Amino acid sequence: MASKMLIGDMPELMEMILNNLNNEFYSLYSCALVSRHWCKMTIPILWQNPFSFCKFHYSFLNTFHLLTKTKNSVLDSDSLEWKVQKWIDFQLADSKPYASAKFLIINLLFNLFIRSGATLHKLKLGFYYYEINPVIFNTLGRNELFFSRLQDLSLNLYEMSNLNAEHLTVLLKILVKNTTKINVLEIEEFDYIHEPRLLHALECFIKSQEQLRQFSLISESYATKFHGIISALECQNKSLQEVKIVSCVCNTEFKMLMNCKNLEILRIDDCKNVNVLRASLKTLELTNYSKFYASNIVQILKESGTLLQRLSLVIINGSIQEESLLLETLKSFCPNLTYLKLTNIEVSTQFFELIGNLQKLQFLTLHFFEILDDEPEILVMQFAKLLPLTLQYLDLRNSWFISYIDILLNNCHAPLKYLLIDHFDDEKISKSLTEFCIRKNTLNYMGLNRYSSYSSLDDNIKKELEEYVTMVPHERIIVKC
Repeated sequence: MASKMLIGDMPELMEMILNNLNNEFYSLYSCALVSRHWCKMTIPILWQNPFSFCKFHYSFLNTFHLLTKTKNSVLDSDSLEWKVQKWIDFQLADSKPYASAKFLIINLLFNLFIRSGATLHKLKLGFYYYEINPVIFNTLGRNELFFSRLQDLSLNLYEMSNLNAEHLTVLLKILVKNTTKINVLEIEEFDYIHEPRLLHALECFIKSQEQLRQFSLISESYATKFHGIISALECQNKSLQEVKIVSCVCNTEFKMLMNCKNLEILRIDDCKNVNVLRASLKTLELTNYSKFYASNIVQILKESGTLLQRLSLVIINGSIQEESLLLETLKSFCPNLTYLKLTNIEVSTQFFELIGNLQKLQFLTLHFFEILDDEPEILVMQFAKLLPLTLQYLDLRNSWFISYIDILLNNCHAPLKYLLIDHFDDEKISKSLTEFCIRKNTLNYMGLNRYSSYSSLDDNIKKELEEYVTMVPHERIIVKC
């Protein structure tokens, strides 16, 4: 059997084995050198992200040359630049590396990459401090296959020079000519674009695509002018499913989102004038860094209504104003939520009514909650009994609930599988947690902000707990919107 694997007579089995090594760069590199058959199976796995391996040695350029013998690749210019810098540092040892050498090598590798016959699946391109040789664009213009299968494109325009703006304009024109199947488009640092020809080229590129599903526009300093970029999404009104905007001042251009028939997900991070946004959504994620008025999103909540399934409202350095309006709107219009994340909400009767009304809720995250009452134990008990029987995930880190977690567990009937809290250093909590596990027999993981607190517990307590639940750092089990 070993000989058959060696000569490639069992490709399915061998492919499965090699795929299990997808994070073992050196092992894959060695496999690629065994035989021609192994090389053909191994190289596509390395090509999925040729610059992702962390360690670095002399074989980097040899490996890159080997990778150019196959297809279906991912290219990240940031990763490429970093790897080239590491290679130069290794070659020169204690000598000071020269930037010109790095940029020359980057351009040579770009050129080799393009001329290899590879077809690109994902491209992440940053325009920083190096210039792309015009020869590369000539090569791109002649290689129609290189971009023909491109589906995921990310452009970071930070500190773009006029020369790089000209290069990106040329690149976009080449993309318009050679690809129409982009699914995911991300434009970072949009506010650095000032060249009219580039803005026009970007607009034309968006309009040229036939199946754009996910679009992200990321600004650094509250962009107010969008030069037709948002309006260009009108051409994607049948395919667009997800939009993310960061640090933008939304204007009337954004009203075109109402015309996107299949838009399901809207992610808004630190934006202003969000009240102009209109859509009927399945997922709404909003992050704000100051005071936020609930009236800004009431209309979108009403239009989404029973369709809305996942909602995240995170206010980091402020609070939600018109809280009563928010809670009433959610209770009246959005009963089908399966995921809910709220921050800086006061525990109140109205809040309890909302939780009691969400009978399909599976994931609940409550951060920075306050209980302003003389008898907080009673409120926690009421809250625990209201948790719906569909709830599987409860995240109470950084909230007032943590002080009464034992009361919550003793009165909770929800079949929780995941519970996240700040710390675990109390024998009383240990007892209530053990009793909950025995009573419900559902809890699989307990996530902790300060995992070290669990390590300091008595060994007998830990041994007993570990019979029922696995303790892990919270980041391993966090569920995001």
